[in-house]
Amino acid sequence: MAQRPATALLLAAGRGERMRPLTDTCPKPLLQVRGKPLLQWHLEALARAGCEAAVVNTAWLGEQIEARFGGHFDPAPGVETVAATAQGASTSVALRYSHEGRDFGGALETAGGIARALPHLADVFWVAAGDVFVPDFVFEPAAMAAFAASGLLAHIWLVPNPAHNPGGDFGLSEQGLALNLPKVATPDSTDAPRRYTFSTIALYRRAFFEAAWCGIPAGNPAGLKAPLAPLLRAAMDAGQVSATLYAGPWTDVGTPERLAELNS
Repeated sequence: MAQRPATALLLAAGRGERMRPLTDTCPKPLLQVRGKPLLQWHLEALARAGCEAAVVNTAWLGEQIEARFGGHFDPAPGVETVAATAQGASTSVALRYSHEGRDFGGALETAGGIARALPHLADVFWVAAGDVFVPDFVFEPAAMAAFAASGLLAHIWLVPNPAHNPGGDFGLSEQGLALNLPKVATPDSTDAPRRYTFSTIALYRRAFFEAAWCGIPAGNPAGLKAPLAPLLRAAMDAGQVSATLYAGPWTDVGTPERLAELNS
């Protein structure tokens, strides 16, 4: 395992219940979208951005993910990266695995999984779910640098609401802060505050998953399960989460029908 702190965590531990029977024998991040496993799209984007090390958390059929990608991800020959262009650095992404299924018998949910991987992560790091398809997203080093300088706990990317989530998740202020807005009965009402869907892509600071905000010790030795949304909402209420609205193509590949549509 590489020793350098990882600057990205890819979430690949979910069971993919809504994708059955496709996920009965294949973990969802390995399902093919336009000729590549879903997870590979993120890995290629991280390589293009010069990310040198990433963690992948797994649970359901996680051994297949490690067998597929191994200890390093090397992009296709000829793929230039920010690091390679600017510094002559390697394009390879060193991979580590946080095997929640092997260690605890199942997935630890998002906050629990991040806490489990925390000892391997840098002070500022990307997180993205391995089951979203966002082919044009750039894990921009400048965005990471700006976030690191901001002093905030998190920066999240929001997307326009898809048909399966018409009410959205969070609001966005004119100052660029994510807002913990209450849900409304009729989200399409002109009087309702505008809410957007959380893309799952975000930058986080290690401090967000330490004692002041998260009660799980780094490394999550007890394998505690914990969702991320309550932590994010509390941080939003404290003005500690900024946000960007992303308008590029984005799909939560949550059903066989959405997968088929992408591949049609």
